[in-house]
Amino acid sequence: MPIISDEQWWQYHQQGYLRLGKLVNDEELEGLRRRIDDIMLGKVPFDGYMQLDRGGEYSNLHEGGKFSGATLEYRKIQDLERDPLYLSYMQKPIFREICDYHYGAHANISVFRAMFMNKPARKGTILPWHQDGGTGWDLDRDPLATLWLALDPATVANGCVEIIPGSHKLGLLSERGHTISKEHEAQYCTPGKSVFLELKPGECVLMHNLLLHRSGVNNTDIPRRGFSVCYMDARTTELKTGKKFPVIFGKGALKPEMFEAATAQA
Repeated sequence: MPIISDEQWWQYHQQGYLRLGKLVNDEELEGLRRRIDDIMLGKVPFDGYMQLDRGGEYSNLHEGGKFSGATLEYRKIQDLERDPLYLSYMQKPIFREICDYHYGAHANISVFRAMFMNKPARKGTILPWHQDGGTGWDLDRDPLATLWLALDPATVANGCVEIIPGSHKLGLLSERGHTISKEHEAQYCTPGKSVFLELKPGECVLMHNLLLHRSGVNNTDIPRRGFSVCYMDARTTELKTGKKFPVIFGKGALKPEMFEAATAQA
């Protein structure tokens, strides 16, 4: 029995996003929160990409790298498919169903980014209007589906994601992708057209990768932590290196037990 109805898929095609409701119970949610805090504080070994939040304009971002000290002010942490808790979440049946719909029931599915996104209390980086695709990603095909999970309340005040419903139908607005031109922003991203994706903790939203979206700063004392996963056809190849990406569903898929020893707390 499908988890997502035909009516919901129709809505997704029209709007470019679909609210999926709460997909984790309170125990799972608390485990994910605790694990990401432990990674940021260096209590759990983690060898993935980490970028500190500098606050303010996107152009002021630090390039990032590896762990650079215990703080809860990391903006971005990638490669979380290497963590058993986050990998278990990523392999929920509803996500397999979503991938089947986008890429085919018999396709192996990999992940481009399994990424924690954070706007610390009273900080946060302004993310301009953009699309998630194009040659800037250096892939031989564009991914189609991203799932965004709220670890905290995501509100207008603390910098929740803002979208332009239906904008995925515009196609890629620039060959490189990423941020869009001022002309396109003025044409497509006027305030009356946008919707704020306010979410309760544990709620998840499916977004088409070409949906125009942005986010602002956090003006509250509550952090805005989220977990974003970009699923794609496992045949997807990085153009410069020819490398493939970690498989989440299908032949050769990662298993949480592969990483349990490496993430054991000290």
